[in-house]
Amino acid sequence: MSEIHSETSTHTAYVRTEMLPEQAPPVTAAGPAKWVRENLFSSVGNGIMTILALYVIYYILSHTLGWVFMGIWDAGSLSECREIRDGYIAEGRWAEHTEVACWAVLSDRWHQLLFGFYPPEFYWRPILALVIFGVALAPVLFDNVNRKMLILTLLAPFICYFLLWGGSIWGPLVVAFGFVIGFACIKYGALPLGALLSTLAAIVLPLIFWLFLVGPITGVLNSIAPIGIEAVDSDNFGGFLLAFVIGAAGIILSMPLGVVLALGRQSDLFIINKFSVIFIEVIRGVPLIVWLFTASLLLNYFLPPSANFDLMLRVIIMVTLFSSAYIAEVIRGGLAALPRGQYEGADSLGLNYWQAMQLIILPQALKISIPGIVSSFIGLFKDTTLVVFVGLSDPIGFSNLIRATTDWNGIYWELFIFIGLCFFICCFGMSRYSQYLERKLATGHR
Repeated sequence: MSEIHSETSTHTAYVRTEMLPEQAPPVTAAGPAKWVRENLFSSVGNGIMTILALYVIYYILSHTLGWVFMGIWDAGSLSECREIRDGYIAEGRWAEHTEVACWAVLSDRWHQLLFGFYPPEFYWRPILALVIFGVALAPVLFDNVNRKMLILTLLAPFICYFLLWGGSIWGPLVVAFGFVIGFACIKYGALPLGALLSTLAAIVLPLIFWLFLVGPITGVLNSIAPIGIEAVDSDNFGGFLLAFVIGAAGIILSMPLGVVLALGRQSDLFIINKFSVIFIEVIRGVPLIVWLFTASLLLNYFLPPSANFDLMLRVIIMVTLFSSAYIAEVIRGGLAALPRGQYEGADSLGLNYWQAMQLIILPQALKISIPGIVSSFIGLFKDTTLVVFVGLSDPIGFSNLIRATTDWNGIYWELFIFIGLCFFICCFGMSRYSQYLERKLATGHR
């Protein structure tokens, strides 16, 4: 009986002897249909909101796409734009009451929006400075670039200054020598003077050199060998050239100053700690526009009579100080987020203060602070538009000057859209690079 049952089970059991071919999942379970169902119509409320949003998008695009893409690019004034538009309507090419953008204002005044009143024959100088700045920034932003290019990174600020402002070549060289003095104080003064005195000397001596000796030394060298290019006054800077110069200078200079202030605020040394705290709190407690007016009206009273800082350089100084206070607080947050064991680990390795900060503490603190630092930089770049209140012609200021002319009086949206698009590209680029750094350093996982 058992043999019969066993034989029957063997014959009735079904065992597949070959695999079925692979089949695509149902349309509603994969691909775009799944994404639409889960993200746009996952519930009744979500579906209603999706339909309303689509209607709003359709309404906006249906009223703006034609205005944007049918715009007129070849005209000498707003009146010519209107005549061309009316001509097309009379010919029946466009419907009656059609409104189109007059992009001709951009093709007619692009040089002023980009360079301000910078002499047209010298446009190559800011363009070359921008190229050098981009090349010099590459080894800082990307680690697969040759490290020897860091030499160009150190020299780029002085080269760009010389190209943009022109004049004697000795000015930037003598100013650069001040940094050499500060580096020498740190490098060779630590043993005989101690870490504290050498640090103070590295700060004080370059400041004294820049304030009292740069002018006379530059004058003497220039009288001996007058080498240079034609000078361009700061009043000629304007448009996006002005925004880039102030924004880039503020971003580059405020970063090291912010690190120093953050370390000073955490220092156990009473004077350095209190100075850092007072500086940060005072700067952060007053709006930027007040500091810009201070730079415009009062800063000259605190400088020696021989110092001749024009308005643009004074604004750069104030913007740098303002940004450094915010950067310092962002970096201090990164320092506070590090566990105590990191400091104790550095002590156990026998590292001194600067070695511990350079090799262990600051890299981790800066990695944690990347989102905050980039956010501060984006805010600083956008705040460059505030310089219009102290008489400098930023892109917004130049749009006002263009609209004040009889040719382009009455045009608004085209200029503001162009300016906003340029700012968006720059800020979006910084944001994307920040996200690239976060992914590369895996800040959320280590």
